[in-house]
Amino acid sequence: MKTRVRPVLAATLLLLVEGCTHTNMLSLRSDVPSTHGSPQLLAVYEPWFGHPQHISVGYSSQDPVELRKQIDAARNMGISGFVVDWYGDREPFIDRAYALLQSAAAEKSFKIAMMYDESDGETEQATDDALAAFEKFHQTYLSPTAPGRDAYLMYRDRPVIFIFPKSAARTDWSRVRSETDKWDPAPLLIYEYRVTAYASSFDGFYAWINPGNKGWAKDGSHWGEDYLIRFYQQMQSKYSGKIAIGTAWPGFNDSKAHWSLGRYMSQRCGKTLSDTLSLAQQYSTPEHRLPFILIATWNDYEEGTAVERGLEKCKNQ
Repeated sequence: MKTRVRPVLAATLLLLVEGCTHTNMLSLRSDVPSTHGSPQLLAVYEPWFGHPQHISVGYSSQDPVELRKQIDAARNMGISGFVVDWYGDREPFIDRAYALLQSAAAEKSFKIAMMYDESDGETEQATDDALAAFEKFHQTYLSPTAPGRDAYLMYRDRPVIFIFPKSAARTDWSRVRSETDKWDPAPLLIYEYRVTAYASSFDGFYAWINPGNKGWAKDGSHWGEDYLIRFYQQMQSKYSGKIAIGTAWPGFNDSKAHWSLGRYMSQRCGKTLSDTLSLAQQYSTPEHRLPFILIATWNDYEEGTAVERGLEKCKNQ
């Protein structure tokens, strides 16, 4: 018998199928009990708004009042934590936003985890960047006396750290692993699902927005079904001893980003979100339970993946 994602989550996604506008967005209510053993719902959070290099979305990621409002809104949708992009000393604005968000999460009994964005330097530089960043994070945010430390996401009594690789992926993760293994407790390192020479250095993999084998379609019709099926099947066979974290996404459109590559995945009136979530539900079984499902994303408006304000209005509405 398959383990089920929280029933209220499925209801919320159906909201988006039917209206596709934030004004009629159903909520994942926190007072609805979850099924025992079902995955926790997390959302990827982008902490860079208010910085001049990014578009204006009407708020600053360094506004503590706004951060608390977002946490309340996420919890009302059934989301139990944010996974926050973080770059170490390379991005001081983002570091400050992360610090504020971790403190706010602790006040709200909400969870938070870091997603380390890999440096795009050469191998030695990228590795040194990662080692320095992880040590800073350990001392600043994971020490027993760190502000908001109780909010940090734990699994099997270990802090969960996500890693977002650059295309070149030059970091020597075996070196980083050997250093983080000295922490007490050592973190769980979760890497994006892809071919990597360092698979043995990671405790698990998460899926990420991907149109599938056929690539990006001009009409946005490729929503990643074959990619996700391959991910879940590989995690149950080749990587059965590692942690699998599912991912659901509403679509993709990077036209507002200054780094745009013209990539587009249609929201299909909410079906892209509901279908990606359904696959996570299908492959979360008692034998291979998904501990977490990522919503990608809470608020990336530049790449058209935000669910914070609901989905875009359907063309037939």
